[in-house]
Amino acid sequence: MSESSKPIPTRRPNTSKLLRFCSRLSLCGLLAATVALAPVVHAAEEHPWNMHLRAEAYVNAGQTELAVPIWDSLMNRFAAQQDWNSAALYAGKINEYYDAAHDYENAIVYYELENDYWLKDGKDWGANDIVRANQLRTTVELFASADAEPSAVAAYLPKSGKLAKFEPEYGMYFGIYSEQDGVMGNEFHKSASLYGRNHSMYLAYSTYGEEFPWRYAEHAKEAGGALQIAWQPLAGIDIVQDNDYLRQWARKAKSYGLPIFLRFAGEMNGDWTPWSVEPARYIEKFRLVANVMHSEAPNVALVWSPGDVPRYTMDSYYPGDEYVDWVGVSLYTEPYSHGNPDESMLASTQIEKLEELYTLYADRKPVMLSETAVSHYTNRDNKAHHEYAMLNLDRLYRIMPLKYPRLKAMTYFNVDLKFKESSNNYLLQDDPELFEMYKQMIAAPYMVPEVKTGAKPAVQTVYRNASAPFAKTTTLLPFVRIPDVFIGKIDYVLNGRTIASQTKPPFGLSLQAGDVPEGSALELRIYDLSGQVAAAKTFPLASLISIEMNGAGLSFEQPPVIYNGSTLAPLRAIFEQMGAKVDWDAETKTAVGQKGGTTVKLTIGDDTAYVNGKPVKLEVPAQLVNGYTMAPARFVGEAFGGAVGWDGETRTVRISTRR
Repeated sequence: MSESSKPIPTRRPNTSKLLRFCSRLSLCGLLAATVALAPVVHAAEEHPWNMHLRAEAYVNAGQTELAVPIWDSLMNRFAAQQDWNSAALYAGKINEYYDAAHDYENAIVYYELENDYWLKDGKDWGANDIVRANQLRTTVELFASADAEPSAVAAYLPKSGKLAKFEPEYGMYFGIYSEQDGVMGNEFHKSASLYGRNHSMYLAYSTYGEEFPWRYAEHAKEAGGALQIAWQPLAGIDIVQDNDYLRQWARKAKSYGLPIFLRFAGEMNGDWTPWSVEPARYIEKFRLVANVMHSEAPNVALVWSPGDVPRYTMDSYYPGDEYVDWVGVSLYTEPYSHGNPDESMLASTQIEKLEELYTLYADRKPVMLSETAVSHYTNRDNKAHHEYAMLNLDRLYRIMPLKYPRLKAMTYFNVDLKFKESSNNYLLQDDPELFEMYKQMIAAPYMVPEVKTGAKPAVQTVYRNASAPFAKTTTLLPFVRIPDVFIGKIDYVLNGRTIASQTKPPFGLSLQAGDVPEGSALELRIYDLSGQVAAAKTFPLASLISIEMNGAGLSFEQPPVIYNGSTLAPLRAIFEQMGAKVDWDAETKTAVGQKGGTTVKLTIGDDTAYVNGKPVKLEVPAQLVNGYTMAPARFVGEAFGGAVGWDGETRTVRISTRR
């Protein structure tokens, strides 16, 4: 079989909904059995079967709201009897009613109850209920860009502080699977002309037992990128042995010298691949491959990459930290569950799908989306989903790296499946506006073009919670999710004044420090497509005063502060930056700076300083702040002959000592 015709694993069938559906079809039978086996019902209590029939009569009469309290009573009665199956079925009826009625708060309560009852019954049939509950929760979060200082970068690092093989310090690699893209194919050198830049990595599929995919390695190396290889033991996991084939394959990988991410036997936690076996057998083979690669091919990083479902089996397949370099996952955003228009997934996002895996492993391993995509067209019903795709591509490339800072790579699966598998069209070029947005996304400053350990973006910027004060300028990016899915408009209201409105992604805006006076607050007002306010949330904003000397920014342990309307700057740090020697008299709380023939003397609490014995009136007295001597910035900058300027837009003090 040629490399270009390598099969792609079939995605997992959605069995949990089928099981739930079958269970609900058998509700009458279950109730009949319950009635036959139930204890004698006291005269004052209505028989469960009669209650069920009465509720069904209300439903048939179009008065479902009258059936809900009956279902609730039945649910509680069966739960009290520890008949968890029946309790779950009635909870399901109630959550579906509230969901359809757009009473999302109550729907969430009963979705969670249904899941809880299924778990107590020893079943995982409530997994979709939890997904739906999360979809219905309104979410409004705000992230802000910041300089990549150590305190801000800490969230991007593993708990151990040691980066994994090829892990960037911060930022994200961006890859693509393009073989079925009729324009680029596997000619990766075309990436720059088609997408505006070369990708960090390129994905190829390869079958275990066949030769190393050297053509892809050559093309990736020519394009200056890394290669991700999805290595699939299609003949079954037992074919994997420590033999000449495996070691020669590893040596061939080493010979090309480029970084290789080896995703061996991915999506093993499902039942749709030939290597879906019991965890112990899988772990044994993964460890074998890892040991061989680590000894024979130091340019190969091992990627352990389960499917995003089923989540509850995921961790049982984990081979162990010493065998895994990166943790990956296959994660797709699709309008329908497995292409079925009757099972909408419009409210689902990548955000909640990644959360469990991220929580389990991200503190010690970098995370990648081994393959990911957003569907913009469903072939089965010939329907376009342009707005859905735009919204979720924005979330995928702009929001996920901010919400999950240890997510450091993702590879877009650029394919039109036509009528195979889920029948989704992910091909970017088939939606011109989506294609342009993708090019904009991969041009973002936090994308990392070159794969190497400790790599950083060209623009050294990170993102964090917007409540942290920012210096000079910041870019604010909101993550908004509402139950009705589509966002009609976002208003940005700063200190009571609407400063921007946006009706389509990409959402976000930039602010300068001068826009954010002390005590500022930014309210996000989110409207649905009908024009109704769907959510609103207010975030406190704060900006810092920056100081530059001769054009270079200065950083301080104690940043400048505002005191009685005047900017106070750290005296010692600035004087020493100017080349002055500084002494401190703790008894009199006096600082003395000396440079050349100039001596500057200043006492805490005194509004008079002395330059060569000559008194100089200060705007405000010098202060001790957290143990640091702080004095009016203009005096500090001019004391040794410097010139001081003020940029109100960015709240920056500019000192020049070059005269």
